[in-house]
Amino acid sequence: MGAVPDNGYAKPLLIASDVDGTLIDDDEMVSARTRAAVHAAVADGVPFVLATGRPPRWIAPVVDGLSMAPMTVCANGAVLYDSATDRVLRAETLSADVLAWIAELAKSALPGCGLAAERVGASAHDAATPQFVSSPDYEHAWLNPDDTEVSDAEVIAYPAVKMLIRLPGIASSHMVERLAPLVDGQVDLTYSTNNGLIEVAAPGVTKASGLIALAELLGVDATGIVAFGDMPNDVPMLSMARHGVAMGNAHPDAIAAADEVTASNSNDGVARVLERWWAN
Repeated sequence: MGAVPDNGYAKPLLIASDVDGTLIDDDEMVSARTRAAVHAAVADGVPFVLATGRPPRWIAPVVDGLSMAPMTVCANGAVLYDSATDRVLRAETLSADVLAWIAELAKSALPGCGLAAERVGASAHDAATPQFVSSPDYEHAWLNPDDTEVSDAEVIAYPAVKMLIRLPGIASSHMVERLAPLVDGQVDLTYSTNNGLIEVAAPGVTKASGLIALAELLGVDATGIVAFGDMPNDVPMLSMARHGVAMGNAHPDAIAAADEVTASNSNDGVARVLERWWAN
């Protein structure tokens, strides 16, 4: 275990995986094969971390599926979360003033859009902090939303780790095309679904920046990262990783940024790569 495989790839120093469309299958489950490959890597002393757009409160099902509690880059890099201790270690936020500015631009460039904000407390279930707030005209992209509906003014009243802009019926990529020239790089725009939803973070905050910070926290050389992803919000980490792996079901932008394309999320794509070093 741990030997360099014949294909010439050096063993990773850190493994980072996106969750939806990557680590979990289309039924939102971690397969037995993927779980075994991850556990074999960890048993060999290689840290396995998650890098996801999900907030901390949506990590528990992944922990259950993996049967381990990994360190996690949440909210596309804005939050570092220790799922083993349920502690938020770091959060990079957008100020209320910046949220108000983005809201004004979004309403102008994307008429009819709804707004929401993701906030974070000291833990995944900090009852003192309403963690997801949305305006009355925000149409949820996911089933079973766990939000608090508030006014537009309340959405932007407090710092947030990300703002979500929703406009059903238009591709997320087109939303970014409309808004990006107006924000001019002063915030980071991305998306994890092309179904009319874009996500706004502080400038320079991406999964790559979060992974670099987490690697430093773990005492691991960030140049040794092998990363897995499937959507445009994964592009920064796929690009910065020593070896970026796009899933077979990935968005063209993720495929273009990756060094390799593996099988799809429902065909154990993550496990197939990890088994080069940790075969069953």
